[in-house]
Amino acid sequence: MKLIRLSLFFIISSVVVAAQNAPVVIRAGTLLDGKGHVLHNVLIVVEDGKIVRAEPNAKDQRSQESVFYDLSRMTVMPGWIDLHDHITWHFGPNGHMEDKSETPSQAALAAAGNAYTTLMAGFTTVQSVGSPEDRDLRAAIRSGAVPGPRLLTSLEPIEDSKLTPEQIREAVRKLKAEGADLVKIFASRSIRQGGGQTLTDEQLQAACSEAKAQGLRTLVHAYRAAVRAAANAGCTEVEHGTFATQEDLDAMAQHGTFFDPQVGLVIHNYLDNKDKFLGAGSYTEEGFTKMQEALPIIAEMFKHALATKNLKIVFGTDAVAGAHGRNAEEFIDRVQAGEDPMDALVAANSRAAESLNMQNQIGAIAPGMQADIIAVDGNPLKDITAVRRVAFVMKGGRVYKNQAASH
Repeated sequence: MKLIRLSLFFIISSVVVAAQNAPVVIRAGTLLDGKGHVLHNVLIVVEDGKIVRAEPNAKDQRSQESVFYDLSRMTVMPGWIDLHDHITWHFGPNGHMEDKSETPSQAALAAAGNAYTTLMAGFTTVQSVGSPEDRDLRAAIRSGAVPGPRLLTSLEPIEDSKLTPEQIREAVRKLKAEGADLVKIFASRSIRQGGGQTLTDEQLQAACSEAKAQGLRTLVHAYRAAVRAAANAGCTEVEHGTFATQEDLDAMAQHGTFFDPQVGLVIHNYLDNKDKFLGAGSYTEEGFTKMQEALPIIAEMFKHALATKNLKIVFGTDAVAGAHGRNAEEFIDRVQAGEDPMDALVAANSRAAESLNMQNQIGAIAPGMQADIIAVDGNPLKDITAVRRVAFVMKGGRVYKNQAASH
């Protein structure tokens, strides 16, 4: 994909989001609090963008000034968190990943569209890893110019295996100075190239220890032996983990490493959009064959991961072009692969927030938390496909979507 620096000043949003200064009262029929608990008939009160009360079986506390949303027929929960996204990736006007004729304004509009569809799908926070374009989109969302999820970004990834440990430390310090929220590290080749380890244990140690010294988290793209190497190096989170052995899984559990396996969405999306990716980078016929062959391997690894004691499994999709707005399909893939529906949802709520060091701000419905609240039509604990039917989205106390009755 041709990366073009976003010029978001030219974006005109088609969505008007009104600030809500009055207290907001939400009646939730069924509430999943983000930490694994189910409550019924809950009254949630929001003021100044935060939750001030969440009380089961509470009497109606509306005042004349309050705004009321009746979600009594819905399942309400915290907004979902996607820890692995590529929110600026898109297909160009020619329908393909690479489009040399695309203009900066076209790229900016596509990125803004990705942000909007992701938010409408119930994801109020995403971590986008590996594009400097994220910086401008992050600023536009923060300013309110573009409706989208709270955006964290790693900017440029660290992937050059020729760098010395000291050069890697310098690269981490540079990312910190440029405003990165975390450090993305490629410690393996892609699955399309076999997934072999590319950074040495010493290089990983340099990257993750320097990031920690700079107050940054680390997210490591790792397969095979790189999984255990990343855990031993004290890195925050491992992505993918295909071909991980039980010893690799145990190492992550022992070191408290968060593990974000992508079970289905990303590969299914690649396969569904094969013609649009072919010819770009490592997207070859051979590469697509390897991705197809990896699906049962991933499913088997995931079963072992679920059975590994104390392994902190979190939620990320690796959403690329074609997958934005469909991030919730990963919930369905995980449940079909054996994960308990509640655990899959907690992985995208409080456990994901913990991995971001934001557990006191997002990922749960409780007093003092950001008012990131969504509702789905149905009960995902009984039918996980309910995650496709997001009817209500609030982020930071602002309602961006409401297909439920309100007055």
